[in-house]
Amino acid sequence: MLEIGSTVPEVVLEDTSGQVVRLSDHRGKDNVLIYFMRSTTCPVCNSHVKDLVGRAEELAAAEVRVLVAVPEGRAEAKAWRAKRGVPFRVVTGRGGTPHEAFGLGKKLLQQSGSVLIDRDGVVRHAHAATMPTGAYDRKGIARAVEGLARVG
Repeated sequence: MLEIGSTVPEVVLEDTSGQVVRLSDHRGKDNVLIYFMRSTTCPVCNSHVKDLVGRAEELAAAEVRVLVAVPEGRAEAKAWRAKRGVPFRVVTGRGGTPHEAFGLGKKLLQQSGSVLIDRDGVVRHAHAATMPTGAYDRKGIARAVEGLARVG
């Protein structure tokens, strides 16, 4: 998992429409919050995404773009996004999962968590857990988003 204060390496993902998503494309423009789901069928992860959807305006006001990373393939991710009405860009990996690109490999279960990257490409929040109940650090994300205003 990336550490707070580290610079994010070039990561190339793919969204549900097949478009390439490069984190470097956000540098100098957007802060990015990536929420990593254990799977699209995980009820706990789905409740976390629902909370993020409920906070969409707050996050947009703080100039934070949200990406939801899923370990499944593009077709499955696209169907899940449509069924759930998720307004955020949903990303998958290109030649591996997005989780692997961020050091969230499987440890009995697929790890899940979140990473907040500022517009300079610096990690401002990083949290991961093997059990999905501990993977969504709502308060930690909120503190890191508040910190963006002080930095920017």
